[in-house]
Amino acid sequence: MATYRGRFAPSPTGPLHAGSLVAALASWLDARSHGGTWVVRMEDVDMPRCVPGADDEILRQLAACGLVSDEPVVWQSSRGARYQRALEKLIAAGQAYPCACSRRDIEAALLARGLGRERHQAAVYPGICRPEHGGLHGKPARAWRFAVPANEARAHWTDRRLGPQTQDVAGEVGDFVLRRADGLWAYQLAVVVDDAEQGITHVVRGEDLADNTARQMLLQRALDLPTPAYLHTPLVLGPHGEKLSKQSGAQALDLADTVGALRRSAEVLGLPPVAGDTPAQALARWTQAWRA
Repeated sequence: MATYRGRFAPSPTGPLHAGSLVAALASWLDARSHGGTWVVRMEDVDMPRCVPGADDEILRQLAACGLVSDEPVVWQSSRGARYQRALEKLIAAGQAYPCACSRRDIEAALLARGLGRERHQAAVYPGICRPEHGGLHGKPARAWRFAVPANEARAHWTDRRLGPQTQDVAGEVGDFVLRRADGLWAYQLAVVVDDAEQGITHVVRGEDLADNTARQMLLQRALDLPTPAYLHTPLVLGPHGEKLSKQSGAQALDLADTVGALRRSAEVLGLPPVAGDTPAQALARWTQAWRA
């Protein structure tokens, strides 16, 4: 069995908040309870959304909570050449194709087929620019998409917390974007390439990201990369039941009481109250509880 390697991969679109600390704590505890390595990766591939200095602030917040990467931090924004090589491999295998569609084109195609979509949900791409459907139809390419294999469209996996999971990627997502129309790399490709190159064996992250797992598994198979074990943690909810996030105005962690912040995160994870006046003392006791 491979040596345990876990990671925490925040997007530097603002400082850590209560919700992101839950994922950070869970991933750290899981690594420590397995005697493994825990690394931090800055997922700053979506540069327009990143806030200058947020990456340094996140690292400062983590350190104040006793959560320090075992290896040098990696920034996705410096790894474009690796993503390009992965895309070229998919293109050569006929598993990626250029797409000329705008969002309006996709919406129009779905409406023409009598297919709507729920409000706030992403449209299922109907394969307009697939080579077998005529390709770009004389239009310039805007993005690159992954051609979801018909014989592997339904992915199955077992989440360590949520149990057996399944998703019909073709029916629920469609051929998804690998490189965006603005030239930026899509999250799905970047995270798969990085997890494999960093040797990540266990992914522990928030439940809001569980929906990405099937797409990432398809890419892992297409690129001949290993699939990590997945565990998706409970979410911290706002006063109206919404997921706590930077977009919903979540407040930055109060570093004046790091032990208190950690205790609240531990409670969300179902861990018992522990004694300890410092993060190190509390973390040591929670590691024992997590292991049990």
